[in-house]
Amino acid sequence: MTILGNYIIRTILGYTALVMLVLLALGALFLFIGQQDDIGTGGYSASQAMLFVGLSLPSYLFQLLPVGALIGALLGLGNLARGSELVVMRASGITTAQFCRWLGIAGFILAVVMIGLGEFVAPPLEKYARQIKTFSKFSEFSFAGKGGTWVRDGDTIISVEQQSADSRYGGVQVFRFDGGRRLLSVGRAESASVDEQSRWHLEAFAETRFVNGGTESGRADMHEVKSSLSADFLGLAVVAPETMGLRDLVTYIAYLERNNLDAHAFEIALWSRLARLVALLLVVILALPFALGPMRSSGQGARTVIGILIGAGFVLLSRTLESSGRLFDLEPWIVGWGPTVLLAALTFGLLLRTR
Repeated sequence: MTILGNYIIRTILGYTALVMLVLLALGALFLFIGQQDDIGTGGYSASQAMLFVGLSLPSYLFQLLPVGALIGALLGLGNLARGSELVVMRASGITTAQFCRWLGIAGFILAVVMIGLGEFVAPPLEKYARQIKTFSKFSEFSFAGKGGTWVRDGDTIISVEQQSADSRYGGVQVFRFDGGRRLLSVGRAESASVDEQSRWHLEAFAETRFVNGGTESGRADMHEVKSSLSADFLGLAVVAPETMGLRDLVTYIAYLERNNLDAHAFEIALWSRLARLVALLLVVILALPFALGPMRSSGQGARTVIGILIGAGFVLLSRTLESSGRLFDLEPWIVGWGPTVLLAALTFGLLLRTR
C-alpha cells in the first residue's frame, strides 16, 4: 500500500466515523424521545430508558452504516478535491482505477465492521435491551403479543404463551401429530424449562390422547419432551428478520424449510443482508465521480444533501421492494439484490464518465 493509498483510506474512514457519531447522536435522541410514553410504566425509569437506548445503538449503527459511509466518502473526497489534492494526484499519474482500488479497501474495512456489528454485537445487545425494557415494565411478558408464539418441530407443535425473566416458560402447549397430520395428543403444562440438551421439562403436565376413536387423559408432576427447539432458538421466533444475523437467518430458514413452513420473508432478509455488504463497497466508490466531476468545488452542505438523497433513495427502494416481494411473492434474490444492482449500474456509469 502506497502513502497516497493510506492517506485516502484514512480520510474516508475518519470522515465516516465523524458522520456516524453525528447520526448516532441524533438516533439516540430520537430513540430516547420514543421511550417517553413507556417511562413510568411499572419499574421502567429514565435511567433504564437511557440504558435501552445505549444497547440499541449498535443496531442503529448497523442500519445506517451504508448511508454514513456514502456521506463520509463524499465529504472526505470533496475536501481533498477542494484543496486540489486530488488534482495533484491525478497529475502525478494516479488513475481512476487506483482510486477505486483504495476506496474499495476502505469499503471492505467498513464491511468487516458491519459484519461484526450485525453478527456479534447488535443482535445480542438488542435482545438484552428488549428484555430489560419488558422485564422492567412487566413481571412476565408474552412472546408475540397476546397470542404467544407457535413453533413446529417435525410432527410436534409447541405453543408458548409467556416467558419469565429467569428463562422459564409458562402456558406451554404440546400438540403431537402422526405422518398423516392427524392429531394424536394435546398436552399443557403450567410452566416449563429447557436444558442445554434441548429437553423440555414440563411441570404440572396434563395430556389428552386420541386413541381408538376415544380419548385417554393423564397427568404428571413432571414430563420430559425431547426437541430440537432450544431456548435460544425460541428467541428467533419473535425477532424481526431484518434484525437477525446471517447465522441466525440461515439456521431459521433451514428450520422453516425442514418443517415445510413459509421462509420467504427470511430469505428476502438474508439476500438483502448480503447485498447490503456489497452496497457498502459501492457507495464509497460512488463518491469518486462526484469529487472529480461536477461537485469538485461544491461545499460540504451540498455533498451532504447529495449523500442523504442517494442514501434515502436506496433505503426507500430497498424497503419498497421487500414489502412488494412479500406481497407479490417475488423471488427473494431479486428483491434482495435489485437495489444493489441499480446502485452498481449508477456507480459504474458515473465512473465511465469520469475523466
